[in-house]
Amino acid sequence: MLHTGGGSTQVVGFIPMRQPKGNAVNNLSKKALIGLLRFQVILAFLLFLPAWSLHFWEAWLYWILFFVSALIITLYFLKHDPRLIERRLAFGPSAEPEKSQKIIQAIVGVLTCALFTTPGFDYRFHWSSVPTLVVLIADALVVLGLLVVFFVFRKNSHAASVVKVEADQPVISTGPYQFVRHPMYAGAILMFLATPFALGSLWALLVAILLCGVIIVRLLVEERYLSANLPGYNVYCQKVRYRLIPRVW
Repeated sequence: MLHTGGGSTQVVGFIPMRQPKGNAVNNLSKKALIGLLRFQVILAFLLFLPAWSLHFWEAWLYWILFFVSALIITLYFLKHDPRLIERRLAFGPSAEPEKSQKIIQAIVGVLTCALFTTPGFDYRFHWSSVPTLVVLIADALVVLGLLVVFFVFRKNSHAASVVKVEADQPVISTGPYQFVRHPMYAGAILMFLATPFALGSLWALLVAILLCGVIIVRLLVEERYLSANLPGYNVYCQKVRYRLIPRVW
């Protein structure tokens, strides 16, 4: 999950990267769709295995909504901005150029797994419960968070999954970026905080809060990288003062 004009300490190349064509587009589509399906399979295991039941309806609803939303977003950008999809295929600790970000990404990965497994155990052992109406509202907030991410992607083609700055990368200051400096993180945090309620688990909220804390640390470290490596970013920060929530922070 990344953010503003793309971001990082790694400056890549001096020639603008061209849009993939022909067979390259077909291969990219296969990689993206297979990656999405693989993630959904992993997500299903994380949700249902700890629950030890297929009657976990909150998990089914969440899983379906997430898959449909992610599929629509993926298909849209495969058609309109395949370079964005290509940039986002490289992710995880091993893809990060900076050691600090490798550590942060590893922690994010562990907490994300815990965010999805905790509700399963909660369902299995009846640790807590969430009213159906709250579950449905939370599902709507998860979709809203993904919608925010969609608008960020549409505005910022350089929103890679790793922290890096490309040679042709501009500072994005319109669209969602005119309100906060990290709208992608804002959408992701909304989704993470809504997920425990969507999955019917109050205990998972503790994990979600920890995860959001780590994301904020990543955001702050990333801002230092962008200030040092992305021309014009400091001027943008002076113009847009708030990082995640307008008039708050």
